[in-house]
Amino acid sequence: MKLPPLKPLIITSLPVFASVFIAATLVWRFGTPKLAMPFVLGIIAGGLVDLDNRLTGRLKNIIITVALFTISSLVAQSTLGTGLPFILAMTLMTFGFTILGAVGLKYRTFAFGALAVATYTTLTYTPDTFWLTNPVMILLGTVLYSTCTLVFQIILPHRPVQESVANAYEALGGYFDAKADFFDPDEAAWLGNRQIDLAMSNTGVITAFNQCRAALFYRLRGKHRHPRTAKMLRYYFTAQDIHERVSSAHADYTELTDTLKNTDLIFRIRRLLEMQGQACRNVAAALRNGKDYTYSKRLGRAMEGCRQSLAHYTDDHPESRNIHHIRRLLDNLGSVDHQLRQLQHSDSPAENDNSSDTRIAALENSSLKNVWQTVRSQLNFESGVFRHATRLSILVAASCTIVEILHLNLGYWILLTAVFVCQPNYTATKSRVYQRIAGTILGVIVGSLVPYFTPSVETKLWIVIASTTLFFMTRSYKYSFSTFFITIQALTSFSLAGLDVYAAMPVRIIDTIVGSVLAWAAVTYLWPDWRYLTLEKTAAQTVGGNGAYLRKILDQLQYGIADDVEYRTVRRQAHERTATLSSTLSDMSSEPKKYGNNLQSGFTLLKTSYALTGYISALGAYRSEMDGACSPDFVRKFYQSGYRIADLLERLPQTSEQDFQTTLSQIRTDLEALQTEAGDERQSHILHRQLTLIANQLDPCYRSLHDIEAIPQAA
Repeated sequence: MKLPPLKPLIITSLPVFASVFIAATLVWRFGTPKLAMPFVLGIIAGGLVDLDNRLTGRLKNIIITVALFTISSLVAQSTLGTGLPFILAMTLMTFGFTILGAVGLKYRTFAFGALAVATYTTLTYTPDTFWLTNPVMILLGTVLYSTCTLVFQIILPHRPVQESVANAYEALGGYFDAKADFFDPDEAAWLGNRQIDLAMSNTGVITAFNQCRAALFYRLRGKHRHPRTAKMLRYYFTAQDIHERVSSAHADYTELTDTLKNTDLIFRIRRLLEMQGQACRNVAAALRNGKDYTYSKRLGRAMEGCRQSLAHYTDDHPESRNIHHIRRLLDNLGSVDHQLRQLQHSDSPAENDNSSDTRIAALENSSLKNVWQTVRSQLNFESGVFRHATRLSILVAASCTIVEILHLNLGYWILLTAVFVCQPNYTATKSRVYQRIAGTILGVIVGSLVPYFTPSVETKLWIVIASTTLFFMTRSYKYSFSTFFITIQALTSFSLAGLDVYAAMPVRIIDTIVGSVLAWAAVTYLWPDWRYLTLEKTAAQTVGGNGAYLRKILDQLQYGIADDVEYRTVRRQAHERTATLSSTLSDMSSEPKKYGNNLQSGFTLLKTSYALTGYISALGAYRSEMDGACSPDFVRKFYQSGYRIADLLERLPQTSEQDFQTTLSQIRTDLEALQTEAGDERQSHILHRQLTLIANQLDPCYRSLHDIEAIPQAA
C-alpha cells in the first residue's frame, strides 16, 4: 500500500525538529528567551545548506559551512550601523557569493546560505546586546543542526538517496501514462498535443533523474560502496534503461494508431504501458516503505496477451508493413518487463562495481583552477548567473540604503524579503512575490493571536518548534505556506525577546511588500530575462544534442555495445537539452504578451525535436543486434547515411538553406539506395525504417529552428 506523501517530508524534517527542540529546551532551561531568535535562525540557516552526502562528505560540508557563516556573520555584524561601509560590505558579499554559485550546486547552496546568515545577523541585532552574541548564537544553531543531521544519518544512512531513487521511479510512472495516450484510437487527430505533453512529462523525469544522480554521486565518491548504495545505483541504471526504451519511437504514431484503431492490439498496448507505469510507482512505494519490490504476475499476463494479439494480427494482415514496427515496439516493452522482473533480484551483488559501467559522471570539479575558470567565464552579461549576481547586488544595496537613510526599526525585513524573493527568472520571482505577500499577511493575522493564547514562555517555545518544523516541511512544497509558518515563528521569537509584537506586525507586512516590490522591479527593469532569452541558443543546443546522441549510437552499432558512462552522459545530455527547451517554453507560456510571437515556432520545434529523440532512442535499442544480421553492403551504406544525418544535425543551426537542401537531397538518395540493399531481410528493413524516420524530421526541424531565429526577441 502506498504511504501518504507526507511521510518522506516528516523523515527529512526530523533533524530540524530535533535541533529546534534541543535549542528550545536549552533556552527554557537557562532562562534566556531573548537568545531564541538567533539560535533558531542559525538552525534554519544550517537547514538551508544541508546537502546529502556520505558521512565524511557531510563533515567536510559542515566545516565549510561554519567557516563561510562565520565570515559572513562577522562582516555583517562588524559593519552594521556604519552606513556606507555596511552597504558596500553587503553588496560585495552578495555579488561574490552569487557568482560563486556558477561553479555547481554545492557552491550555490553554500553561497546562498552565507548570504542568508548575513541577513539574519542584521535582523537579530539590538543595541543592548553584546555585538558578538548573535553571531555566536547563529553559529551554535548551525552546529546543532549539523550534529543532528549526522546522528540521523547514522540512524537512517541511506534514506535520502533511497527517496531520490523512489522519486525517479514515481516520475517514470507518470511518463508511462503520458506515453500510453499515444495509443488511444480516438485521439489520433490530436497526437501533436500529446507530443508536447510527453515532452513536458519528460522534463519532470529528467529533473528527478538528475537529483537521483547527484545523491548517488556524493555517496559513491569513496572507495568503499555500501551494498545498499550499490543497490540504489543499480535501480538508477535500470530506470535510465527503462526510460530510454519507453521514450523510443518505432513508427509514426498517427499512422500506427489509424492502422490499429479497430483492433484489440492498440488497447492492449495502451493497457500494458499503463500497467508498467503503475509498476514503476509500485517500485517507488516499495522503496519508501523499505520493502522489496514484488513483480506483478498480472503484468506478465498483460505482456503475454500483447504478444498473442500481435500474432493474431500478423495472421490476419500478413502483408502489413507495420508488423515489424509493432513487433519491435513489443520487444522494447518486453525489455522493460524484463527489467522490472530483475528488480526483484537486485539484492545480488554487482559483478564489478568499480568498472566504467557503474561510474557516474562528475557533477563538478572542485579544484581551485576550475573554480576560477568557471567564475571568469561567467563575467559577462550573456551569463544568467552574472546578471542575477549584479541584479541581486544592486537590490541588496538599495534595500540597505533605504533602511540606513530612513533609520527604519526592524527595516532589514525588507532586505530579507528581497533576497529570498528575487530569483534569476522573472516568472519565478513574480510567483514568489504573490506567495510571499499572501503568506506574510495570513501569518501576521494568525500570529497576532499568539500572545492571547500563549502567555507562557513554554508555550511560545512550542510554537517556535512547530512553526520552524512546518516551515521546512513546506518550503519545497508551497512557498506561501512556508512564508506563513516562518512569519508566525518570527513574531513568536520577537515576543520571546520581549519586543512589542503588535508594533512589529504592520512593520512586517509593509517591509514584506516593499521588499517584494523591489525584487519585482529588479527582475523587470534590470536586465530582464526576456532581453537575453536564449530560446534560439537553447533550440540549437537541443538539435545538436540529438546529433551527438545519434553519433554515439552509430559508434556503438559499429564497434560494439557499451552502456558506459560516456554513452549515458551523451544520452542524458540529449534528454536534458530537450527538457531545457521544454522548460523555456513553459516559462514563455506564462508571459504570452512578451513572447507570443515565439511560442508557436518554439512548440513546433519541441514536438519535432522530441520525436527526433524518440526515433534515435529506438535506434539505440538495436545496439546489441547489428553484428552479423545485415549484409556488408547494407552496413556500409547504413553508416554512411547515419553519420551524414548526425553531421547535419550537429551543424543544423549554422547551415544555409542551399547547403541544407543539398545535404538533405543526398541523404534521401542514400536512403533510397539503402532500401534497395535491405531487400526482404527483416533486421535491415527495420534499421532502414528507423533511419528514415529520423531523416524525416530534418526538414521540419530546420524550418522551426530558423523560424525562431527570424523572430525578433522581446524588448
